[in-house]
Amino acid sequence: MVRAVTNGPEALLRYGPLVFGPAFGAALRDKRESVRRNLRRVLGPRPALVELRDLGAVFANYGSCLTEAMLLGTPRGREVGLVSNTTGGANYEACAAEGKGILVATAHLGGWEVFGPALRRVRAKNVVVVMARERDAQARAMQDELRERSGVKIVHIGETAFDALPLLRHLKQDEIVAMQIDRVPPGMRARSVALCGAPFQVPEGPLMLAALSGAPILPVFTRRVGFMHYEAKILPPIRVPRRPSASDLDAAAQRLMDDLGAFLRDNPTQWFHFV
Repeated sequence: MVRAVTNGPEALLRYGPLVFGPAFGAALRDKRESVRRNLRRVLGPRPALVELRDLGAVFANYGSCLTEAMLLGTPRGREVGLVSNTTGGANYEACAAEGKGILVATAHLGGWEVFGPALRRVRAKNVVVVMARERDAQARAMQDELRERSGVKIVHIGETAFDALPLLRHLKQDEIVAMQIDRVPPGMRARSVALCGAPFQVPEGPLMLAALSGAPILPVFTRRVGFMHYEAKILPPIRVPRRPSASDLDAAAQRLMDDLGAFLRDNPTQWFHFV
C-alpha cells in the first residue's frame, strides 16, 4: 500500500478508498459490528438502509484518512489542507501563552493523524503523538516512520507504568502532547463515564499528566471534508487540580466525553472506534 500511495495515480488516491474502505468493513465482521454499535450509541436506532449507508461511509472515510496520512512527508511533497476552518483557535492561543505545555485530548477521528503535523508547522515546539504500542514490531516501525517523517515525535505507551514519564518531561518543556481519549491502553487505569448516554471508559493517564504538569487539557476534534482537506474544532480547556480528588478526575473525564459526544452527534461517520 505504501508503494501505491507513493507512486500511484492521483485518481487512485482520491477514489480508491471509497472502494477498498467499505470492502474492508464488509470483510471484517467484528470491525463492522463495532462500528454499528458506535452508530447506534450516537444516533440511536434507525432504518436498516440508513444504517448501512453510514456503515459504508465510516469505512470509506477511514480509508481516505489512512491514505492521506501516508501521503504526508512522501517524495510527492503533498501538503494537507488542515486547517482551512478552525473553530476555537483562541482557545489554543490562550493555552500556548501559559507556557506550561498543552495536553491535546483527541480521539480516533477523521484527521487525527494529520493534526499533529499541522500544529508542528505553526508552532516551533515539538508535537508528541502518544500511541498504544503495536504488538508487531515491524508494523510499529513502519507506522512510526510514516508519522515521524511528517514532523511529529511518536511515544509509545501500554506496557509499563513508566511509559508515561517522558510525556511529563515534554510538557514541562512547553511542548504539545496529543493523546486519544476514546480507548484505554492496556495497563492504564480508567474512569467510568457516560458517552452519548451509555457507559464508557476514559483513560486516567491524560488527567493525571495534566495534574502533575499543570498543563491544560485542550479538547481538539477533527473531521475530513475532502481530499487532503480537514477541519478542526478546538474547545475550551479543561483544568485538573494539582492534587485532584476522585470527584475532580470524574468531572474532568465526563466533560471530555460530553465534548466528544457533541462532536460525534454532528459527525457520526468520522469516528473510527473499531473495538
